[in-house]
Amino acid sequence: MEAEKILERGLKVDFEHIEVVTGLKCARFWIERSVRIDSYASDALALSEYLYKEWRVFRNFLARMTDPPERGIYAIRVWLFQTILSGYLNSFKTDAFSDGELLLRIGRCYKGIGDYDKAREYLESAFRKRREDAEILAELADVYAFLNETRISKAFFREAFYLSPEKVDIGFLESGLITRLIERIEEIGYPEHLLKEWIPVYGVLWSVFNIKRELKPLEFGKLKQSIFSLENRIKETDLKKEADVLVPRLLYRYFWLIDHYLITRDSREKINDVLRKIHAVDESVYEQYIN
Repeated sequence: MEAEKILERGLKVDFEHIEVVTGLKCARFWIERSVRIDSYASDALALSEYLYKEWRVFRNFLARMTDPPERGIYAIRVWLFQTILSGYLNSFKTDAFSDGELLLRIGRCYKGIGDYDKAREYLESAFRKRREDAEILAELADVYAFLNETRISKAFFREAFYLSPEKVDIGFLESGLITRLIERIEEIGYPEHLLKEWIPVYGVLWSVFNIKRELKPLEFGKLKQSIFSLENRIKETDLKKEADVLVPRLLYRYFWLIDHYLITRDSREKINDVLRKIHAVDESVYEQYIN
């Protein structure tokens, strides 16, 4: 690969140049996969599937790297998503994926090459098929952030992390609105399996998830039922790992309940009752919430 040869020459000039070193690592990552990539030359969809999976691997590879080369990664990213997109668009007419999955992936590819209007178009189509899919909602929120539709973006992020935080693939989220929030939470030191659970809690505490709405009667009933179930599960569980996951989910639902009471101008006593529960579950969160 020509890029590898150029970077190797650069390394001879300055073997400690961090951008050259990391750029060479990135080039070799894809060179190691070139034979596999070439084997899919006659099957565009199979190539798209392979590269889509490898992008996840590459993301993890970059996360372990100090000062990855931004320009080089951008070039790789555009090449990768354009290639993936080509295969997916060719398969779109045959409905190779069901239930909105292909629409989601096409939307991600358009976002990956910076065509946010097209990304929104496909992600909105995916959303119409799967209205309670947290992964689609989060991707749509991310695209709206790039389009400077901040209120819509915040509303969709708020909904996505309410529905299923564990299903949101934060590795695909790239807008500053959400990545800055994630970076601040990572600094607190939560383990990886808890990070997504605490994103919505701190999203409220730090006024990122601050676009609220009144719940419909059925939604309100489901919220109350969910809170009751989580409260009981936390009381009954002897496993700290499970409780660690349930606590942020319960806190976020308490926030939603208070928001609903405020919007509907319900009694202050109901709000105070929820505040007392928040205090009992996590005093630190309570202090940040009321201040």
